Amino acid sequence: MSLQIAGLEVHPALVPPLDASFLPAALFTREYLKLAAELGAEPLCIALERGDGSVSTYRTVVIPPANGHVQATRLYVERIVKTLLWQRGGWKVYIGGPAEIGAYIREVYSPSGPRKFDFDFMGGVFEHPFEIVLTTASVVPESKESTMPLGRNLAGCRVGFDLGASDRKASAVIDGEAVFSEEIVWDPKSASDPEYQYQGVMDSIRRAAAHMPRLDAVGGSAAGVYINNRVRVGSLYRGIPKDQFEAKIVPLFLRIREELGVPMEVVNDGEVTALAGSMSINDNPVLGIALGSSQAVGYVNREGNITGWLNELAFMPVDYRADGPVDEWSGDAGCGVQFFSQQGTNRIASAAGMVFDAKMGLPERLVVLQKQMAEGDEIARKVYESVGVCLGYAIAHYANFYDLKHVLILGRVTTGVGGDIILAKSLEVLRADFPELAPQVSVALPDEKSRRVGQSIAAASLPSL
Repeated sequence: MSLQIAGLEVHPALVPPLDASFLPAALFTREYLKLAAELGAEPLCIALERGDGSVSTYRTVVIPPANGHVQATRLYVERIVKTLLWQRGGWKVYIGGPAEIGAYIREVYSPSGPRKFDFDFMGGVFEHPFEIVLTTASVVPESKESTMPLGRNLAGCRVGFDLGASDRKASAVIDGEAVFSEEIVWDPKSASDPEYQYQGVMDSIRRAAAHMPRLDAVGGSAAGVYINNRVRVGSLYRGIPKDQFEAKIVPLFLRIREELGVPMEVVNDGEVTALAGSMSINDNPVLGIALGSSQAVGYVNREGNITGWLNELAFMPVDYRADGPVDEWSGDAGCGVQFFSQQGTNRIASAAGMVFDAKMGLPERLVVLQKQMAEGDEIARKVYESVGVCLGYAIAHYANFYDLKHVLILGRVTTGVGGDIILAKSLEVLRADFPELAPQVSVALPDEKSRRVGQSIAAASLPSL
């Protein structure tokens, strides 16, 4: 099959059976760089500065505008900037390369540009006005990364929790052994009163703590960005008015820690996904991908540490077709959340003709899909095959931005037979279209229980006593 965008043509070896127009970012990148090598390439260097002064620098090449293919170059560079913003984060972006391309990026990422959401979001997260700096490749700042160890503290009686958009999970852990785990359905995104989040988290902690002789520490993971246990942003809090968010949600976990009177740490759920993987296989680096209400991603480097990166790959573009599915929050098309989440499976299944009760939420629809899969429904199987093919191409794309060795996939979407199909198809893509990458990267599922509650168990290890 042949797919075209911006004057370039790609030929995927595998096509998602229910999303045949999916245009893999990894294949576009490969074709663009091949063309650049033929026509004569010019260096492009992009650096992102974060609030703590750390810097991530990414180097590639582009086709000089004078050599044509400007539309393809614009697409290539704009999608890389988008990727780096959500993978690594930053309030200041240096574009070192052709001035015409830099000017285009500045226009796109502006208060009135197509990426206005990203402009506002990054400025808010890092508490600096967002800006694009145009310069040359030779003077772009060098990388200055910061890393830190995460978790792996197992002694004592601990509670770990994981907050998702459809359920909250909690585990009681004694000296590294889980003695109790449970999931409770909740709906934080619809809550306008911050007491809903407070009461829900406290309830889960207390229920788990009741299964231990004492409570020594609490660790938590949740969707969003957390800095020093303070909430900076998160989809779980979309319904909270801005004044209440600043007053009650930002210090939410500081309040809980003070009331409990024990050490407590809360981090992004993706980081705990990666930590769970690293702890289970005892090797690094690990990219953990949780397919749940959204797509949560975390990364542990070769030293076993986390970086200062955002790793919010739910908003990293993996599909470059012009009319790709649009995320309602960011307004951008082709991002991971539209494929690797409950939202993604619902989108694909609904488009294929699977009918759900209009009153059902996404978690309930996933249960229906899983039931259909267990009963041998062909559409359900093709939904999971489609997700798996897309994930295989996404992993190849991630390899352009991460040092990959182990990729662990888990989360509610991977529960049951569907998870095995996703894994098999992703591996098939790597072997067929990226034979040089396939032997270097291990992609795996944890056991069934760990797919559902593994994050809350790993979260328990976060605080040091």
